[in-house]
Amino acid sequence: MTVTGLPFDDFRTLLRDLPGPDTAALVAARDRDRQLTKPPGALGRLEEIAMWLAAWTGRPPAVNRPLVAIFAGNHGVTKHGITPFPSSVTQQMVENFAAGGAAINQICVANDLGLKIFDLALDYPTGDITCEPALSERDCAATMAFGMEAIAGGTDLLCVGEMGIGNTTIAAAINLALYGGTAEEWVGPGTGSEGDVLKRKIEAVEKAVDFHRDHLGDPLEVLRRLGGREIAAMAGAILAARVERVPVLLDGYVTTAAASILKAMNPSALDHCLIGHVSAEPGHIKAIDRLDKTPLLALGMRLGEGTGAALAAGIVKAAAACHSGMATFESAGVSNKSHE
Repeated sequence: MTVTGLPFDDFRTLLRDLPGPDTAALVAARDRDRQLTKPPGALGRLEEIAMWLAAWTGRPPAVNRPLVAIFAGNHGVTKHGITPFPSSVTQQMVENFAAGGAAINQICVANDLGLKIFDLALDYPTGDITCEPALSERDCAATMAFGMEAIAGGTDLLCVGEMGIGNTTIAAAINLALYGGTAEEWVGPGTGSEGDVLKRKIEAVEKAVDFHRDHLGDPLEVLRRLGGREIAAMAGAILAARVERVPVLLDGYVTTAAASILKAMNPSALDHCLIGHVSAEPGHIKAIDRLDKTPLLALGMRLGEGTGAALAAGIVKAAAACHSGMATFESAGVSNKSHE
């Protein structure tokens, strides 16, 4: 197949010309941090997070309109029995999100976060990646563009998550294609795959990467051949956030796979992102290491739904509040000189 590249041209341009951090805002935040009533560095990563917020929003650290965006998609590869749950569960969980009955709903309420759910043609699973591309170039590009609209209503902190039966298989295939190794290194239990189901999952990942091997030098081809609609939409959302200078918290294994596509296109593409948590999925920590990131939380979670990113948003909000709300040594009348 001859790849025209035309549907992806706009994304290649955006990824080539990404905006950088706001140096002036970062300098101003660092100056204020030195004046706050605490020893230098005493708040550890909270201070780093505050600086990150300033650099990517271009203003003093603040989180006023946080948003959790969950993208839901179904996958043709599930026909191979690679998961103990049917694809219909994806739609059922989307309805559960809408009704407020999922874990992510409770975490959003607890941390005062907005929540949007994006149903990506759940009645039309993507192609079976073991023997055909998941998406055409045109459909993949259109889905990325749709994902970019996630921030259209305005947000100053985007938490990215997903829902999709079978999508840890997709994430494993993407990681294997991008980073090499063996399928066993990247495939984990996901929603509870074990025994013969886990064996079929590993075999599906091996077969998919082998089938598409001649086309995997281009990360966008990896995305459209091995990915899914929720993967493409998350990549689009993360990219749009960078263009609009919106800081991003990434959730688990599947979200990290979507982000990895962008980093493979441009090594600086994820500078505006933090990893919310490291999940219990075995390949996630390996993927995080490849992104040269350190997760904020490690709670043994493996639910998806954006839950790890949403929990981490509470930490980011606290970091911003400490930076903006703490008194300075001068305003509090506290000496900042150590005693001889």
